[in-house]
Amino acid sequence: MPGTCAHRTTAPPPLLAAHFRFHSHSHQREFRGRLRPYCPPPLRCLSRSPPPEAVATMAAASAGDMVWVPILEEGVFRFDASEDARVAAGPSLSFAEPRRREVQREGGGIAPRSYRRARWRGTSRSFGLRGTSLYGTGEASGPLERTGKRVFTWNTDAWGFGPGTTSLYQSHPWVLAVLPDGRAFGVLADTTRRCEIDLRQECTLKFSAPSAYPLITFGPFNSPAEVMASLSHAIGTVSMPPKWSLGYHQCRWSYDSSEKVLKVVRTFREKGIPCDVVWMDIDYMDGFRCFTFDSNRFPDPKSMVDDLHSIGCKSIWMLDPGIKKENGYFVYESGSKNDVWIKKEDHSPFIGEVWPGDCVFPDFTFERTRTWWASLVKDFVSNGVDGIWNDMNEPAVFKTTTKTMPESNIHRGDEDIGGVQNHSYYHNAYGMLMARSTYEGMALSSTDKRPFVLTRAGFIGSQRYAATWTGDNLSNWDHMHMSLPMVLQLGLSGQPLSGPDIGGFAGNATPKLFGRWMGVGALFPFSRGHSETGSIDHEPWSFGEECEEVCRLALLRRYRLLPHIYTLFYLSHKKGTPVAAPLFFADSQDPELRKIETSFLLGPLSICASTVPTKGAHECVHKLPKGVWSPFDFGDSHPDLPVMYLQGGAILPVGLPIRHVGEASLEDDLSLLVSLDENGKAEGILFEDAGDGYGFTQGNYLLTYYVAEVHSSVVSVKVLKTEGSWKRPKRNLNISILLGGGAMISSRGVDGEELHLTMPSQSEVSTLVATSELELKRRLEMIRPIPDIDEPSGQEGAELSKIPVDLKSGDWLLKVVPWIGGRIISMTHLPTDSQWLHSRIEINGYEEYSGTEYRSAGCTEEYKVVKRYLEQSGEEESICLEGDIGGGLVLQRHISILQDNAKIVQIDSSIQARSVGAGSGGFSRLVCLRVHPTFTLLHPTEVVVAFTAINGSKQEVSPGSAEVTFEGDLRPNGEWMLVDKCAGVSLVNRFEISQVSKCLVHWGTGDLNMELWSEERPVSKGTPLRICHHYELRQTS
Repeated sequence: MPGTCAHRTTAPPPLLAAHFRFHSHSHQREFRGRLRPYCPPPLRCLSRSPPPEAVATMAAASAGDMVWVPILEEGVFRFDASEDARVAAGPSLSFAEPRRREVQREGGGIAPRSYRRARWRGTSRSFGLRGTSLYGTGEASGPLERTGKRVFTWNTDAWGFGPGTTSLYQSHPWVLAVLPDGRAFGVLADTTRRCEIDLRQECTLKFSAPSAYPLITFGPFNSPAEVMASLSHAIGTVSMPPKWSLGYHQCRWSYDSSEKVLKVVRTFREKGIPCDVVWMDIDYMDGFRCFTFDSNRFPDPKSMVDDLHSIGCKSIWMLDPGIKKENGYFVYESGSKNDVWIKKEDHSPFIGEVWPGDCVFPDFTFERTRTWWASLVKDFVSNGVDGIWNDMNEPAVFKTTTKTMPESNIHRGDEDIGGVQNHSYYHNAYGMLMARSTYEGMALSSTDKRPFVLTRAGFIGSQRYAATWTGDNLSNWDHMHMSLPMVLQLGLSGQPLSGPDIGGFAGNATPKLFGRWMGVGALFPFSRGHSETGSIDHEPWSFGEECEEVCRLALLRRYRLLPHIYTLFYLSHKKGTPVAAPLFFADSQDPELRKIETSFLLGPLSICASTVPTKGAHECVHKLPKGVWSPFDFGDSHPDLPVMYLQGGAILPVGLPIRHVGEASLEDDLSLLVSLDENGKAEGILFEDAGDGYGFTQGNYLLTYYVAEVHSSVVSVKVLKTEGSWKRPKRNLNISILLGGGAMISSRGVDGEELHLTMPSQSEVSTLVATSELELKRRLEMIRPIPDIDEPSGQEGAELSKIPVDLKSGDWLLKVVPWIGGRIISMTHLPTDSQWLHSRIEINGYEEYSGTEYRSAGCTEEYKVVKRYLEQSGEEESICLEGDIGGGLVLQRHISILQDNAKIVQIDSSIQARSVGAGSGGFSRLVCLRVHPTFTLLHPTEVVVAFTAINGSKQEVSPGSAEVTFEGDLRPNGEWMLVDKCAGVSLVNRFEISQVSKCLVHWGTGDLNMELWSEERPVSKGTPLRICHHYELRQTS
């Protein structure tokens, strides 16, 4: 009968039946029940059912059994905790067509026997296939493989994030799992709310969110690429980018005048360094007012843009969501008239401080606002704007602990995306909805140009509207390394158009760091250099001739590969495949490829980089997938550039070296690099169209399939077939057959005609390869390397002092930077994978002062490493540092992970007199040892500082307390703790009461200081000031 299920005891579909935990905070009551398919009233259940033994027992929600239906296509299923939960789940914002999540697909599947045997435990689902590797989770810092990690999807302004930061700017509640046999599946927790993705328990996926939501499973399929293609059928593919946007982008906060902008771009042209786009950060505006221009510094933006276009350069301009609350400002006036602002609980507009001061924020969740914003964007584009940059759209709000607006704010959302909800419901989708509105406004402005939008915040599915970058990173080697897995993770989460700020946003890059980063960054899908205000210049010519040459070579390499990169984006747009993919995509059965982070694939092209300052890519051993992989270059090999390999069986299209995309012509010579496989065959494709507009959707393009094959020592290269209505351009075709070791043989002909090359004999190949390898070695030896200004000076202790020092033992991994304040910049608790310090190299983290004033001597000086003990030598893992704080004093710090209790980090610090003059009586100036750690708050609204005071009173300090000082009997009785109620852990700090005269708590924006102060007094050689204290992480109920 319609509306009823013919079979209640049906098998769970493939995947969920065996491979993850389901957990939701909104479903806490447990009971035993049967797993059965859900049949929405208008639909019939399938008559075909799996055998009864396929049914797994489970514990689910308070109002019914776990329900599932097949949706979308073969191998895709929707799971809900109960029928009530299905009804309660909000509409999908991730699906390109949300209704497809709600419609049951005709047809079904039976779970493999090994999956059917899995069991539900409590409210979670586990699987027992060891060797499964987990990826995805979207924009996530840290390693490529996410097994053992935990992420919270809550879009956060995460300036200076580290490898242990658990919430960044975007939210992708998605996990890709690669099974031991190479097959793969994916799980999407389709919720916009804050969601915990916990992968810390082996063979377990765990999702937690505060309200009902469905889990969507994809697969298992035969490969990770098939999973990504299936995911794209749900969330959509990347919008086809204009070809110019795949060139190099130059940005800075800020190029502060039209004259400066034009000077930068003309310098690129004069120096022969390719560049297609220059960016305008927030300072182009009149007082940070969106949709305005500073009349003094940018008096005629249209004229400036015309000048840029005349030399082949596009411009992209920033628009933030914060709109200055100011009568007379046309955007504020029109927005108020149209009633588009986000409301507080009392229905008045929410006001929060951002760059312009007091601001209101558009509510992009309902159509009237999106139409209003799109109209503003359309008018703005008429100034010659080529692209738009949406920043600060988490949304970020200043001077608040949470870094965003209150979760109680009200959004008047359209019914088809969730209706009226508080901010906690729409927070993670806000950036994507802003990007959508911006994209739609650009589309309105021109029907023959593809919009280009870059967004900082996003949600899974954002690729339909915008590119993204990896946020406000740091200028250091760790962040350079981390940029590779971050770009790959975004690709594995459906966003193929991403890249980092090359060179690092915050801080000052060194020449070697910048050159090395440009070498690999020039081959990321999105390639942009960007740096913050106050830093040194970060243009390619800013670091000396050697670095400039590396940048020139790197970017010329990118532009030669643009025909291939553009083709990859066409395939991604059509099929949902990543543009940059992890190396294991070439062989998902090889477990040795699954953790490789310094190599990645651009289709059949392997890019092998080095993120080690002392080794170039050519000096590293690169693991390659099985089969033929032929190294090659364009005569541009350099110690600071990646090494490139072409997979056997592939043909790579290559263009001419150009300075910008507009210089290229379809009639230019085309080159094909051919790497034959073991059977003497190869194939490749090339997509060509106008590079902009939508003619390609009407068939106005040329898609060429090239093939090569060896017959009787003769290689024939020809066009196998074509698609599209375009005729083949009249152009020369250069063919190069890669022989190995960088050697090749070449021939010329006409594109479209069959070409023939005679293969050399085996002995001739061996000679050519040996000669090529020798020439490469000599060329690399002759190259003048990029000097690194951070080379050690040679004095005692300096060898370690310029290198970040890792202390790793037991439960802890610490990273210490001796040369700026001897600070601890990272303190990671390994069992929970939690990072406790909020830091950058120059400030915050764990630092100490020598006076009562903030940032007094001790926090900026260069410290000398005087002792280092390693765990493997039989000693505890420790380091001893000293910094000269003037006046004959040193601040000494001994940091240890205790050998007899590796759960504890001990820091023993003292201010000591070394050379206090006799005229002072051997006593120093007044000093105070002030311990100043800055802890990051993973859940800013769910933390307190708690302790029992000396007088026995119980104290609890919440974030609303701002700054509180405890002295005398109100001091903690030797122990206080930072309690994270959401995570269920406490960071305990123990100390000697006799050494501490005052304790201070200061709540910042997403961080916290818990300071220990000694008494203030002079010191002598026999009377130092000392504070010895411990940190330990404890589980709390």
